[in-house]
Amino acid sequence: MRSLPLPLALTARLSPVVVLACAGWALTSGPSTEDTAAQDTPKPQSASASAPSSTAVSKTFAAAPAPCTSVAAKTVSSLVPGAKTAGKEIPSTDTTLRRTCSWNALKGYDYRWLDISFELMESDEAAQTSYKERIGEKSGGGAVPGLGDEGYSVVNLTTEDKQQTREGTVFARVSNALVVVTYNGSDFESKKAPSTDEINKGAIKAAKEAVAALKASAN
Repeated sequence: MRSLPLPLALTARLSPVVVLACAGWALTSGPSTEDTAAQDTPKPQSASASAPSSTAVSKTFAAAPAPCTSVAAKTVSSLVPGAKTAGKEIPSTDTTLRRTCSWNALKGYDYRWLDISFELMESDEAAQTSYKERIGEKSGGGAVPGLGDEGYSVVNLTTEDKQQTREGTVFARVSNALVVVTYNGSDFESKKAPSTDEINKGAIKAAKEAVAALKASAN
């Protein structure tokens, strides 16, 4: 029996914002002879003129929370029957910025897979940009009211060698963080996929719990 291909881990590329400031002296031209000595002596600068300016961005979330404990064990059991509720965290190059947990299991002929990812951006604006890009790549879905600052859900059906797989993806933005949930399933006996309603509701349920865990991590 073939297992389904693993979904690709999502990545977020962050570019640091560097702000440079400089202050200069204002010099007058043509000084008179009696003023030369006074002008040769440097005048102290004011604090506002000498201090470099900065535009430090305040971030709501500075670190990604643990993804494998972001949903309740009973939720995992209901969405991925037979899976170990502890889940498996996928290795990340920077766990401060991105963390992902996966659950998958085959019970009888029914296969289910659930991924939950947290991705942190430098600012709310950067997260908004990434969010818009993501949903632009996943057309055909719709907004999920009340899910973070912005929420979106889409479900797609694919068929390979007559085997159907239905996958739901949910994106949620909360300040400078993105929550991404992927949930899919197949029936290897009938070669059919779970209904759109089942996959969509399951993905949104997991997303709501993940968003709640993210918010709690900032307290």
